[in-house]
Amino acid sequence: MFRPFINAMKIIGHLAILDRTIGLPTNEQPTDTYSTPDLKLQPYFNGDGIQIIHMPAAHTDGDSVVWFRGSDVISTGDLFGDHYPVIDMDSGGTIQGVIDGLNNLMDLVFPGYMSQEGTLLIPGHGKIGDSSDLAYYQEMVTIIRDRIKDMKSKGMTLEQVKAAKPTFDYDPIYGRNPGAPDRFVEQVYLSLKE
Repeated sequence: MFRPFINAMKIIGHLAILDRTIGLPTNEQPTDTYSTPDLKLQPYFNGDGIQIIHMPAAHTDGDSVVWFRGSDVISTGDLFGDHYPVIDMDSGGTIQGVIDGLNNLMDLVFPGYMSQEGTLLIPGHGKIGDSSDLAYYQEMVTIIRDRIKDMKSKGMTLEQVKAAKPTFDYDPIYGRNPGAPDRFVEQVYLSLKE
């Protein structure tokens, strides 16, 4: 299934990505796919064990994080960052999938001395983080989801929820991009099950 790295870039992705990109030019598709919960690359790459872990229904249904086990570094893609998560519902993403993915990521990281250092997290966008950054981010996403879920259960419309500003206390940190808070509220609201 997997070819060695020889004179070409290898793009590994979950099977869900290939299913969604069928019909696109081949340079926009993964060269190799996996359909299991995770994939351990063999042989070691640069002396480091690499594990690719699928995070279903998070940003999309094809999200993966890449754990460089020896270096204790995880590339998180769009699951974690310094902005509100983007939930691509057209590609299978859900707010619960984001939270499940963040919880799974929490299980992989190790704090260093006094919660500094330890596992390093490299997001697809934003600054490098650690276990304390991840814990704060996971908590923020869960709190906002719970606020919106509560408002929705009381019969509030999307516009009423946006007007209530359920992200207000996190906007200075994660909502710096214009329109980001409203987009996140809308994505959470629409991805919540009735």
